[in-house]
Amino acid sequence: MKTSNRWWVVVGSAFGLFVGNGPIMQFTFGVFLLPIAAEFHWSRSTMSLALVVGLITTAVLVPFAGRLIDRYGIRPVTLSAIVLFALSIVGVALFADTPAKLIAGYALMGVAAAGQTPLPYAKAIAAWFDDKRGLALGIAMAGVGLGAALVPQFAQALVTQVGWRGAYLGLAALTLVVGVSAVALAVREPDAAARRPAGGVPQDVPGLTARQALADGRFWKLALAFCAVALATNGVIAHVVPLLVDRGISAGVAASSLAFAGLALIAGRLFAGYLLDRIFGPLVAAFFFLVPVAGIALLLAAPAPAYAAVAVVLIGLGLGAEVDLIAFLLSRYLGLKSFGEIYGYLFAAFMLGSGSGPYLMGLAFDLTGHYGYALGALCLVLVGAAALVLRLGPYAYPQTGQRSGRPAALQVAH
Repeated sequence: MKTSNRWWVVVGSAFGLFVGNGPIMQFTFGVFLLPIAAEFHWSRSTMSLALVVGLITTAVLVPFAGRLIDRYGIRPVTLSAIVLFALSIVGVALFADTPAKLIAGYALMGVAAAGQTPLPYAKAIAAWFDDKRGLALGIAMAGVGLGAALVPQFAQALVTQVGWRGAYLGLAALTLVVGVSAVALAVREPDAAARRPAGGVPQDVPGLTARQALADGRFWKLALAFCAVALATNGVIAHVVPLLVDRGISAGVAASSLAFAGLALIAGRLFAGYLLDRIFGPLVAAFFFLVPVAGIALLLAAPAPAYAAVAVVLIGLGLGAEVDLIAFLLSRYLGLKSFGEIYGYLFAAFMLGSGSGPYLMGLAFDLTGHYGYALGALCLVLVGAAALVLRLGPYAYPQTGQRSGRPAALQVAH
């Protein structure tokens, strides 16, 4: 692939992420929660436990998937993961008639999803782009936002027409067709075979090894910050539909609110990507970590439906920037040498938060009958995450041609 065509990698990544683990497994969860709970009379915390298990399973296995991608390349691992992910969704559709079977189905989905996260796409883009890396990541990761906006609507329409089991089958077909086509046609690394020695680690790429990264304080600041933000934003998003239904809004209208979150995801990722090429990354991260606090405050105020849409947009803006920020900050602070494996560890922290948030929200509802206390606590979690990223210090691996890792504004003034 010629350098002039590197943007096709971005396009293919966007389509791959449209049917990634986020839109398919996570953002549709609220659509399936009420019809399944109504059919089997399961509690919301029981239902939420299935998503927790799925996301934590992904979190545990993403570093392993990253190691495989570093060694064998993106396509073999990711194409296999997409096929297994689709088959696991079919399994949920056909066999989930007890809580144990539903949880097992989401666990299998989580296993396959380890190779269907943003990891392979972020690795490909980081390898192709040094300049404009933030923008390229933002455009590609906007595919998650597009999926978050459209896939839940697709799932809700299928639930209405063919029931929740048929809806899961429809999601499996969508994943298989779009995901395989995107990766097979467009997503690849530049001269990967030439740069990868027998041991599987590119020797000419700057950065820390995975072992070195795990001993670096900057890694743990990133891991804790992204776990905290994922816990807060995904916890709220997963329960937006039942939260609004509890306020007397119809299920269809409540599900449509997720479209606003999806559109905000797109805007957040594009805007974050644009800013990351121009403004010091930790400042961008802190801004996007704090924006959802305003959205959660609106939900706490129990607003009218129109204001609830604004709240979802603000939360979605924060959620939209996270995956861009993981890849960008990793590349600037820990380098590209073991990008796949290190990204896997950071994304594991992100997924741990993503799984814990929905469960804690469901548990809080079961214990108190409302979401108020949980929403207040999540605001504090977001403030803590912003404080962590602001303590990262200067870039260790600035863009080629920059004289230091200082914030861009300081470089201009220097």
